[in-house]
Amino acid sequence: MWNEDSLNEKLTNPSQKLISGMSKISGDILILGAGGKMGPTLAILANNAIKAAKGNNKVIAVSRFTDPVVINLMKKHDIETISVDLLKPGALENLPQVPNVIYMAGRKFGTDGQEAQTWAMNTWLPGLVAEKYKHSKIVVFSSGNIYPMMPVNSGASENIKPSPVGEYAMSCLGRERMFEYASKEYGTEVFMYRLNYAVDLRYGVLHDIGVNIMEEKPVSLSAAAFNCIWQGDANEMALLALLHTGCPPVKMNITGPETVSIRYAAGELGKLLGKEPIFTGEEAPAALLNNSALAMETFGYPTVSLKTLISWQAEWILAGGRSLGKPTHFEEREGKY
Repeated sequence: MWNEDSLNEKLTNPSQKLISGMSKISGDILILGAGGKMGPTLAILANNAIKAAKGNNKVIAVSRFTDPVVINLMKKHDIETISVDLLKPGALENLPQVPNVIYMAGRKFGTDGQEAQTWAMNTWLPGLVAEKYKHSKIVVFSSGNIYPMMPVNSGASENIKPSPVGEYAMSCLGRERMFEYASKEYGTEVFMYRLNYAVDLRYGVLHDIGVNIMEEKPVSLSAAAFNCIWQGDANEMALLALLHTGCPPVKMNITGPETVSIRYAAGELGKLLGKEPIFTGEEAPAALLNNSALAMETFGYPTVSLKTLISWQAEWILAGGRSLGKPTHFEEREGKY
């Protein structure tokens, strides 16, 4: 069933809900940081939904675009791209003014020892973008890492006070604060999109657990539990969030409705992969967990269930599907990335 083309097609086939939503979005959409894990399929999904809605909005994808696979994918789907390093002086000056911005630019892995670079990307650059696009609606990709660890029988709702652990998480909160400042100063409409683990089959928590099982490497139990959501659903929510921006900013946790134990996910994947998981460590009483009740009320429940995600992940691994080679480090508890 699965290959690169079928996976990309599955990720970029818009629902009727998204098509209807796109017809209500006025003006072009600029995606900053579109070359990462989620950006390419988000751009294509947006373009497909606009076409299905018979709209004339343009989707403009901005990134350094260094991956030939991503470059070819964008060309194949006629996505307008601008190749630029957003941190370079003057980079933002040449970008078009648009009424809708999805801000995905960010840095996580490699932070340990390169903290200044991470802060520049995650906090300084957002300040510049917030100034440039102060009259636009902005969906800001953030992270569930800004919350404190929560007991495994609960999850952080949006009214939980941020308590980030480590420089990466602190810089993510800094990103939010920059856009929050713009909202207060200029009346910018903002949506804080606090994502907790998207699943694409080529990467994600389920991918990491499944690969460890196949390679007979231990699966760490230290994180105890996690949340995840199909990337197609996460991308649809990001686009529909343009209809839910606000001043002051709307803050929303984006993830699946379940709290998934590491032991359960590994056990289910192990059955499908035909290998018994090897575990290491012990379950901690708390983990980085988000409560997505508000997102479920706003956007509806994900179209792909957890059981299906686990099944698809096993099929992808057994078929020799490509890995992006970007582990989530879901087991990290000290905020060191």
